[in-house]
Amino acid sequence: MSRINDKRNVSMMMDLYELTMANGYFLEEDTDTKVAFDVFFRRNPDQGGFSVFAGLEQVLQYLEDMHFDKEDIDYLRGLNHFDEKFLQWLSDFHFSGEVYAFPEGSVIYPNEPIVTVVANIVEAQLVETELLTQINHQSLIATKARRVVRAANGRAVSDFGARRAHNNDAAIYGARAAVIGGVNSTATVSAGQYFDIPVGGTMAHSWVMYYKDELTAFRKFAKIYPDNCILLVDTYDVLSSGIPNAIKVFREMKENGINSKSFGIRIDSGDLAYLTKETRKMLDEAGFPEAKIIISNCLDENTITSILAQGGQVNAFGVGERLITSRSEPVFGAVYKLCAVEENGEMQPRIKVSESVDKITNPGIKEVYRIYNDEGRAIADLIAKKGEEVDLSQPFRFVDPARPWKVYNFENCTAKKMQKLVMKDGKRTEREFSAREIAAYVRDQLSNEIWDEEQRFENPHYHYIDMTPSYYEMKMDILARDDKN
Repeated sequence: MSRINDKRNVSMMMDLYELTMANGYFLEEDTDTKVAFDVFFRRNPDQGGFSVFAGLEQVLQYLEDMHFDKEDIDYLRGLNHFDEKFLQWLSDFHFSGEVYAFPEGSVIYPNEPIVTVVANIVEAQLVETELLTQINHQSLIATKARRVVRAANGRAVSDFGARRAHNNDAAIYGARAAVIGGVNSTATVSAGQYFDIPVGGTMAHSWVMYYKDELTAFRKFAKIYPDNCILLVDTYDVLSSGIPNAIKVFREMKENGINSKSFGIRIDSGDLAYLTKETRKMLDEAGFPEAKIIISNCLDENTITSILAQGGQVNAFGVGERLITSRSEPVFGAVYKLCAVEENGEMQPRIKVSESVDKITNPGIKEVYRIYNDEGRAIADLIAKKGEEVDLSQPFRFVDPARPWKVYNFENCTAKKMQKLVMKDGKRTEREFSAREIAAYVRDQLSNEIWDEEQRFENPHYHYIDMTPSYYEMKMDILARDDKN
């Protein structure tokens, strides 16, 4: 499949401070010194019980392709901020580090490292903004899409959001993320082209308004698209004009031998719960029980839940601005924090301390294990030191950081390591996965591993993020030392 960035270089997508710090490290430090940075987030959007990880593929593409063209170097030179030797070094730049990450599409939780970058200090510093841009945006939209799809309760959902997105890339990458989150298709043609995802769409009100009357507009459309005849019925009046005219056209098509399974209507305004109930009655009485009813207009998980609770008769939803912008919670909040620095050939942990307890970071390079009970349900995630053995063949003691004085054990459980090496020496270690493959992985987790109680909208169950005793003690020792300084 083609890539959005095949014909453009986005390597300069970074904050200026990344370059000023990189210049400083280049001049003052050993630039071969390795460091590790974690990407994590602190809170699930919309007070949900989980989030969906998306954007990894674009991160890997960026890192593999990262380079600075002559015009980039000339621009940076003109800022008069950077040493000439540093600019010459940038002109031959390529990312040569390692990346460890959860599989894209993983169900994720706050304060665990979903991506870890291990590279020399200059390389690791330069990649921060693009990593966060991709992961924050796509994880936000994928998570929102999953909420919308859950509310639809098995009915089809399509992304209608491009014209309300914040720009072209937001529309295209947002459509990709929405598919990962579970929508069936997108109206954005370029997203279908780039990511091989289904596209759909029929007509706008302008089609109906162009012709002298609604019936003529419907007949024209039915003639051109008999196998997908979805008529927009709210241009003038849904029940007194739109539906009666649609029924006339459907009867004419049926008389010509066209299968009524291809018939449908879309309503884009008004009291959608009431109108869909009345529309369903009219279509059924006219002999078209298979005709689909599709609705759109300012939908999200809350409005969809309300419409269905009122008995709304809907086969599919077109969800636009509130999905593509995640209007209710427009910031995902992932951050990129230093967690380890190489000293004498070993990676030594680093921690960020804050008066806000929730902003204290988890130090060091870590392993994250997902812990499953004997029924295969995920009961917790466990943070361990890198390389630390987690043996669940016998009761395994762990620490709940919120209740460290209590003694807990995992018994009759299994563990899966969540992070894996996805890039080594600046080259990816596995093939690209399609948006549809990633979406299937999301569905599998939510169907078979993640508790329904975590997926509900109101007061979802809290997913525990526990620590091995060794890791917890290491973190407490670092905090104690810091408190004495």
